[in-house]
Amino acid sequence: PQEAPKYILGYTCGNDVSDRAWQKDDWTFWRAKGADTFAPVGPWIDTDVDPQKLEMIVRLNGEEVQHGHTEEMLFTFAEIVSYISQQVTLRPGDLVFSGSTGVTVAMKPGDLVEVEIPSIGVLSNPVEAEAAA
Repeated sequence: PQEAPKYILGYTCGNDVSDRAWQKDDWTFWRAKGADTFAPVGPWIDTDVDPQKLEMIVRLNGEEVQHGHTEEMLFTFAEIVSYISQQVTLRPGDLVFSGSTGVTVAMKPGDLVEVEIPSIGVLSNPVEAEAAA
């Protein structure tokens, strides 16, 4: 873990979207977590921040549904990157989603999800249903 920070470019907001209906139907989560538009990130990358001192807020339709701090997480970012890099090769540009400190809530088409790290910014995403073919 002590080597990991020098391989981390920075930190940003990310929305690790899952489709719960697809999770029930598949024996793996690849489709439920890997569909087009399911991993938005932004608004930018902060390269000079203490990753263990970040506040994280999630809002659904303007109502706060999660609020926590990275220091409350079970593992540090360095530990997460170190562990992953022992299992698979990480390359420049790869993104690692760390999860959040709270429990997720159900969303439906028409909802607006905001992921905020105040020192970095707000990532806003509308929830839309898949268009009929």
